[in-house]
Amino acid sequence: MARDRRLMAREGARPSYDPAGPDRALRAALQDLRTGRWMAMRALLADTTNWWQWTQRTQVLAAAAAGTDVVRAWLAEEPGSTHAVVMHARVAVERALRAQRERHRRTHELWIEAWDAAQSATGAAPHDPVPWVCLLALAQLDPEQRWEEHRAAPPEPMLPPGPWGLLAEAGKRDPYNREAHHRMLQFLYARGGTGRLAEAAGYAQWAAGQAPAGSALHVLPLYVRVERYRRDSGHDAALDLHWVAEDAAREARRALHSWFEHTHRGERSLLDLNHLAHALWGSLQFPDAVRVFDAIGPYFTPPPWMYRAPGRDRAVEIFLQARERCRAAADGSRP
Repeated sequence: MARDRRLMAREGARPSYDPAGPDRALRAALQDLRTGRWMAMRALLADTTNWWQWTQRTQVLAAAAAGTDVVRAWLAEEPGSTHAVVMHARVAVERALRAQRERHRRTHELWIEAWDAAQSATGAAPHDPVPWVCLLALAQLDPEQRWEEHRAAPPEPMLPPGPWGLLAEAGKRDPYNREAHHRMLQFLYARGGTGRLAEAAGYAQWAAGQAPAGSALHVLPLYVRVERYRRDSGHDAALDLHWVAEDAAREARRALHSWFEHTHRGERSLLDLNHLAHALWGSLQFPDAVRVFDAIGPYFTPPPWMYRAPGRDRAVEIFLQARERCRAAADGSRP
């Protein structure tokens, strides 16, 4: 039966990128939001009862709402809504980060607006980790660490100073919050330099080492490895060696055994699944990669495949080639 499903998947449609992935309720809310309505978003968030899903859904909704006034309209209609206040902070942060990436002249202004919105959300939703995740996300706009809260002493001597207090506040509300730790990684990347990437790698190993079985933090080292690969992508001749090294293979196995094998399908981030499949394929662990490709199903995410070749269409081709090679090898066929 499993073999039949794999054969059908081989002959089926190309995988698609969908920010909602298999979350049908989120997809419906996104469709409503894109037409300028917020009622489905409000209903979805009211029905979201666990922090990992709340964090994920608010992030995806904010990315879709950042170019609209939908959340502003919701907040104006229901100024006492805690969920609307949190979404307002989410959208403000998304706009500030986009402005920074585009080198927009209003970046600093949008940063301050986002910081104010996130601070307000911490008071309106004192038990919610997302306002603290928002403040962590803004830390990457301060790579020189001019703000005191961005240069706090680390919990371990080998780690660099950073927004550790913000991370701790998110952790008090949702221990091992996935996005919070990814935001810390982005802060460390923003500080720049090869040595700083080594700091990010040390941080990812430390965070994964603290995490219980089933935590998405076990996938963090794979993201740092992709970031190093991305920065070295001008040196094509050595790229494949990056993935077959013993430490790379060990990181992939650890993510498989400590995260993937302890989680249910609906709990897994599509980005994490794609990073794990990519790492297992790159380190030639084909049978295990097939298990992850099967869990990915009809969806894919452009990162990390897009770093093998520019462009989303090429990313799909790389994904398909990797999946086919892994399945052929696992079936005992020639790739």
